[in-house]
Amino acid sequence: MVESVWDYPRPPRVERTARRVVVTHAGQVVVDSRDAVRVLETSHPPVYYVPPAGVLVPVRRVDHESFCEFKGVATYWDAVVGDEVVRRAAWSYEQPSPGYEQLAGLLAFYPSKFDRCTVDGEPVTAQPGDFYGGWITADIVGPVKGAPDTMGW
Repeated sequence: MVESVWDYPRPPRVERTARRVVVTHAGQVVVDSRDAVRVLETSHPPVYYVPPAGVLVPVRRVDHESFCEFKGVATYWDAVVGDEVVRRAAWSYEQPSPGYEQLAGLLAFYPSKFDRCTVDGEPVTAQPGDFYGGWITADIVGPVKGAPDTMGW
C-alpha cells in the first residue's frame, strides 16, 4: 500500500508496527526489532522508534538536546559499533509531551549514519537533510521535507 507523506497528520500520529526494523553497520547488526512504533507527520517519511531490547550494541547518552513542539525534549545517543563510535546516531524522548507517552524510552536511529537500514528486508533511503531522520521505502511517496529550501514547508 502506497502512503503519501502529505496524507499524514499534523500534529504527528504514533502507531505500532509489526514490520521488522533492522540497522547494520560495519558488518554488525545494530538494531533488530519487530516491536517498533512509527511516527507519521505531514511532509515527513516515517520515523521508526525501537525499544532498548531491540538495540544490540551499546549506546551512550551525549550532552545534546533538542525540542520538538509536539513530542518535547529529545535526548541524543552515540552508538558503539565495534571500535567505531557513530556520533549522535539516535535520539529518544525520555519524558515525552502528553499524547506521545508511547515514545518514552524508545530510540530512533538516523538511517544516514549507518551502512544499511531495512524495513521488512527492504533497504531504506534516508530523508534528505538529515534533520528529521525519516525512513523512505518504496511505499512512501512525497515530495518530502528536509532537502535545502524545504524547511519553510
